[in-house]
Parts: sequence; structure tokens; C-alpha cells
Amino acid sequence: MDTGDRYRRFAEREARGQSPTYERLARSVAEDAGLLRLLDELPEPKRQPNLLFAAVRFLGGPVDDPDRFRDWVTAAWPEVAVTMLARRTQTNEAARCAVLLPVLARLPQPLALIEVGASAGLCLHPDAYRYSYGDHRVGPAESPVELSCAVEGEVPLPDRVPEVVWRAGLDLNPLDVADPDDLRWLTALVWPEQHERRERLRAAADIARAAPAPVHRGDLLADLPALAATAPRDATLVVFHSAVLAYVSAEVRAAFAELVGGLPGHWISNEAAGVLPGVITDVPPPDGAAPFLLALDGRPLAWTAPHGQALRWL
Repeated sequence: MDTGDRYRRFAEREARGQSPTYERLARSVAEDAGLLRLLDELPEPKRQPNLLFAAVRFLGGPVDDPDRFRDWVTAAWPEVAVTMLARRTQTNEAARCAVLLPVLARLPQPLALIEVGASAGLCLHPDAYRYSYGDHRVGPAESPVELSCAVEGEVPLPDRVPEVVWRAGLDLNPLDVADPDDLRWLTALVWPEQHERRERLRAAADIARAAPAPVHRGDLLADLPALAATAPRDATLVVFHSAVLAYVSAEVRAAFAELVGGLPGHWISNEAAGVLPGVITDVPPPDGAAPFLLALDGRPLAWTAPHGQALRWL
């Protein structure tokens, strides 16, 4: 897929109905030979629409008008390129905990959590958030973060949040919510119209700063076993990830599935359909945005919305 097609696909399959701003920009970039030439100077993984748009916002550039965007990016390209090469699309959406919670709450307690691709570790605090599944509510009433999730099917709604006694993350490029630049980057990754997500990010970052969970720099294949070995033996180990494996090769995904399947405890995956080998279902996905498939130990459980806003049990 060439870069222009990549931006058209992003406009049609991801931004449409979610961000008119990014849909306009992506369509404009897809037809702009000058911007496409600049983007093609970058390594293929660094040409992502999300990465370009976030870099421009991080640097204070305009995204409200495609013509102004093109002129600004063209003039500031050296700085934009450096930012895109240095940064990653590490969206740290705490709301994904809402689709993980029904699974986490059913496992033998207490839990020791490891998140692969943890970014700043906001999803390592599922016990610190309030949850709303229609009329069903659970979680600490005093939490400043409430996660709402629409549910369909026989979802095993939890009556309590999990008991987490140990937590750690693993990421190639850990972010720190106590670092103003890292928090500004996380904020730039939230799409322009998504004001509620921005407020949720700030509140979840406050929780993470107050009770930081370590996020270790490392590779999901080379460094996961050693990290898992440090988890307490008297807790159920849970390795989980969400929207991570699409960024690595099919060979790495297969090797990771084999590796994590051999660890003690349980494995929760929440990835786009077709990303993980063997994690498939005959139940068709819901209409609308490209869904994720939630699975426990490789067994599909539910279709989920990419940012945790909906859960359809299989």
C-alpha cells in the first residue's frame, strides 16, 4: 500500500464518523504530491497519519484547515520529521480497562499485572477507576475517572474491581506522566474533537502520578520472561495488551503468542481482528468502526470498540 492509499484508508476506515478534522486532513494529504514526497523520505512505519497529525499538534501547528496544514508542514518539515522519527503512536487510553474488567474480575484473585506496550501505564490501574455499563456501576466512588462502556450480549458484568497487588509495564519507549513533554505528547495523540478523552487522560495521569507503576524499557520477546519472573508467586499473573501487536511483524506476533502462552497465569489480548494468529471467531463483528477482538488465553470472548467504549460478548 503506497502512502497516499494509506491516508485514504485512514480517512475512510478510521477517521470517518470519529474526527471530521482528521478525515479532511487525511484526504488532503492523500492527494498532495508534495507532502507525500516528504513522508516517503521517512521509514515506512513512520508515515502513519496518526503520527504526522500528532507531531504537528505537538509542535503547535494548525490542523483545522488543510491548506494551512500543508503550508506549515512544508515550511517546518525538518522539525516535523525529527519529531516523527523520535516519537511513536503510544495512545494510552485508560477507557480500554472497561473491556478488560469483566475478564480481570473473573480470574483468581489477587492479580499481578504486566501490560505489554504499556506506554505511560494508565491501563495498569484498572482497580482505580469507576465503571458504568449502562445501569450497572462498579468501582471506587471517589475516583475522578469514570469509564462508560455500552454492552451487548451476556457480558459477565463484574460486581467489584480486581485486587491488584503488583503491576508493571513493558515498552520499547516508556513514557512518564510526570514528564511535561511526555504528557503533552499523549495529549497530542488524542484526536481534536475528543474532548472527553482529553479530560480522562489528565485525570488518569493524576492517578498514575500518585501511585506510579513501573514501566520498563524492553522488547516484548526478549524481556517479557524476565519481567514475568519477578511477579509474586502468590498472585495470578496476567499479561495483557491492547492495540500493540499490529505494529510488529507477523513473525513476531506468532513468536509472542507462543511465548506468552508458555508463561504461568493468563493472557488477555485486545487487538484488531486478524492481528493474532489463531484468535478468530465465526461471529461477525458489529457494524461501524473497525473492531478489536478480546480474547483470554487465545480464546475469543468479545468484539470491542478500539477505545473501550463498547463491548459485544460472543
